[in-house]
Amino acid sequence: MFDYFTEEVNGEEGATRKDYNNVGENDNATVTGVQGSPGGMGYAGFSYYTENEGSVKALEIDNDKGCVAPSVETAQDGSYAPLSRPLLIYPSDEALKRREVQAFVDYYLESATSIAEGVGFVPLTEEQLSEAQAAAARAGA
Repeated sequence: MFDYFTEEVNGEEGATRKDYNNVGENDNATVTGVQGSPGGMGYAGFSYYTENEGSVKALEIDNDKGCVAPSVETAQDGSYAPLSRPLLIYPSDEALKRREVQAFVDYYLESATSIAEGVGFVPLTEEQLSEAQAAAARAGA
């Protein structure tokens, strides 16, 4: 999260001040630290924000169209860019011709919504999911 944020916002991965408390990849510690530090800032996933909504404030993004708050909808429609991003898999066309790879991709796409929601990620919209399933079917044909 930190590297992505600094690259997208500061223009260089890892480019940030050095006078901060680095808790590493522990998002729970990040949230706890921000909650206890007036003016504090941390980098954590959307699920940590929603679990702690009311005690932490999320960063709104101004993409020259006014400020946009993070939500499932703004992540799905891309308006919360660059702080929302898709999680992708890249099976090759050749791999998708193998029955077991196609079966895995089919399972992945069939389960993607429930898995994403189960861990607090933003799921694909029905349209995005249909497009992904069609693309996988075309590639595996």
